[in-house]
Amino acid sequence: MSVMPWQEEHWSRLQARRARDAMPHALLLCGPAGLGKREFMHRFAQGLLCQQPRDGEPCGQCRSCLLFVAGTHPDYAVLSFGLRKDGVQRSEIVVDQIRELSARLAMASQFGGWQVVCIDPADAMNAAAANALLKTLEEPSSQTLLLLVADAPWRLPQTIRSRCQRIEFHLPSHDVALSWLQQHGVKDAAAALEAAGGNPGLARQWSEEGALARRQEVRKDLGALAAGRGEAMEVAKRWLDNEPGQRLWFAAQAVADEVKGRAATGTGPLASQLDAEALDQWYMSVNRTRESLRGPLRGDLLLLELLSRWH
Repeated sequence: MSVMPWQEEHWSRLQARRARDAMPHALLLCGPAGLGKREFMHRFAQGLLCQQPRDGEPCGQCRSCLLFVAGTHPDYAVLSFGLRKDGVQRSEIVVDQIRELSARLAMASQFGGWQVVCIDPADAMNAAAANALLKTLEEPSSQTLLLLVADAPWRLPQTIRSRCQRIEFHLPSHDVALSWLQQHGVKDAAAALEAAGGNPGLARQWSEEGALARRQEVRKDLGALAAGRGEAMEVAKRWLDNEPGQRLWFAAQAVADEVKGRAATGTGPLASQLDAEALDQWYMSVNRTRESLRGPLRGDLLLLELLSRWH
């Protein structure tokens, strides 16, 4: 698996640090979902543990690589959502998991080299877990590397962020992203890239999942509601049943296009009756609603309230 074009600089810098034995004890890999942070992390970790790497690349054939791929390497662990006592998956990383991690890192490496632990998603640690991790970050063991992966690094306490070397992935240029999509055989690459807001990884995923059709459905729904032909409750239920967060992303895009259309021609593609200020408020409400879907509030009520204010 090759490094994605927009990852090459980060990869080169990390390998240079490794070559001069100047690796940090903690890396924070962050940036929008879809830019390959996790693939980058796995590849780097495997190369670090590999017994015969070539320029940081894992050989894929040594005992260490075979164990890594099988998920049984004794010096590598991934910390993610665990299970509650009733068998239901947790929605956050809790303090007991971090304590187990600290106990593990206190032991010597079984292969005599690096011990690598990935916390993913690191921004899902609750406050107690983050505080417990802070102690490990303040007193790191030699040849121990913590890899924190976060789509929303701002949810991490500043005390955690400040103790990690930050590797931030940014959206590539339009030409680089489009070329990468075309090389990977993505149909309607330009349309998919536009739908994903310039994010090539999301564009590829969404194209394969039929998200472009979903995007058109959202615009059709908003157009019908604006014309008084649709029922907000029916639309809310349909959105909730099928990728609500993605549909809200597309709804925000549609409103942005409505504003642009009015500025250019005096009318927008959705023919909304809302004035410019109300459109701006609704746009912000869409993004707040998408964020609120992560919480405990009822999704159907959140969507119904939002759509009831669209005309």
